[in-house]
Amino acid sequence: MNDNITILVVEDEMIIGANISLQLTNLGYEVIGIIPRGEEVLPKIRLQQPKIILLDINLKGDLDGIELAHLIQKEFNIPIIYLTANSDEHHFNRAKFTHPYAFLSKPFKKIDLQRAIELVILRIEEEKKQDLHETETFVMSDSIFVRSHDKMIKININDILFIEAERNYSKIHCKEKQHLIVSTLKDLEEKLNVNNLMRIHRSFIINMQHIDEIASTHIVIAKKAIPITAELKKQLLLHIQKV
Repeated sequence: MNDNITILVVEDEMIIGANISLQLTNLGYEVIGIIPRGEEVLPKIRLQQPKIILLDINLKGDLDGIELAHLIQKEFNIPIIYLTANSDEHHFNRAKFTHPYAFLSKPFKKIDLQRAIELVILRIEEEKKQDLHETETFVMSDSIFVRSHDKMIKININDILFIEAERNYSKIHCKEKQHLIVSTLKDLEEKLNVNNLMRIHRSFIINMQHIDEIASTHIVIAKKAIPITAELKKQLLLHIQKV
């Protein structure tokens, strides 16, 4: 199974729908239904929301595929791949305002279906990364919330030992645990306007309350030697005197 990617097929030609379902199953995806009429789609989605919808534009009945897509998007954010045997300008102009993830013109080959699905999954993953980047950290006066899987975890700023840069990520070191977040150290420094925290190196922000040693070229926190320049060492000593 492709990471539990569930797909709903909305196609009024049941033979075509069954063939698409078989191809998707052979590719490792889970088809949660083949629905022939637009009126039946929203009740199905409310019970079981798919990751992707394959939607025939030319549905028979009161709703065509484009009208149905507008209704779906009022309630759900589900990627739509349009299936169409009619790719004229009129249908395309109507369909593009629903921002589909892809178009597949009938008849299509299995490889076309496979590539369309894979590109949609890649786009979903990229959008998730973007969402994660935008909501990775929330900073309060005495604490910071960081994402851990599907939850936001609260960390008291006093419990932070130091924060270490790892390219576009930052690793927050606490006494009991480490937290890797999607944020550069520069961005995090701008958010963390707290007296006890200080950037002493291009790769480190430290919590001055947890300093164990101050040497000529480094400081020590929890047995970790962290480099510091002479100028920043002077600033650090001044900060410590003020705290």
